[in-house]
Amino acid sequence: MKHLPKHLQPRWRYLAVGLEGWPDAEIGRRAFQRELWFAAQNLVGDAGSAEADLSVVRFGFEAGAGHAIVRARRGEVDRARAVLACLDGVDGAEVGVRVRGVSGTVRACEEKYIRSPPEPTDQRNVVFENAERRAVGRGGRIDVRADDAFVGATELDL
Repeated sequence: MKHLPKHLQPRWRYLAVGLEGWPDAEIGRRAFQRELWFAAQNLVGDAGSAEADLSVVRFGFEAGAGHAIVRARRGEVDRARAVLACLDGVDGAEVGVRVRGVSGTVRACEEKYIRSPPEPTDQRNVVFENAERRAVGRGGRIDVRADDAFVGATELDL
């Protein structure tokens, strides 16, 4: 089968997406892709999601933080941003999604928006609600283990 001439090939844009969840969250690429497709269908319908043609090109998630590169057709970047804004959880794990930037190639997307080192985390014991508990800190945010779930806190809350 012959390739299409360059002027007939589809044009793509790549969205660098930052992901943040609780420290014990485990999110896989397939689950993220599935939630992305469901969000696209719910927001813009079958025809709109087919036009946007969203797919996950690169994915990494570890210790509550990660990134993804999502491919979208060139004229559908705004629609892709809206779909990503609708994501609030993957496989029952709550996740925060933030579009860091848009690029024309995967390489440029990685170099500009994803190559920064991950935020360092530290585990420690803290006093929260008059009890000593385990906590995971990232930047100025602290996730405190309270019974069976995590609670978001700051230094001032401890």
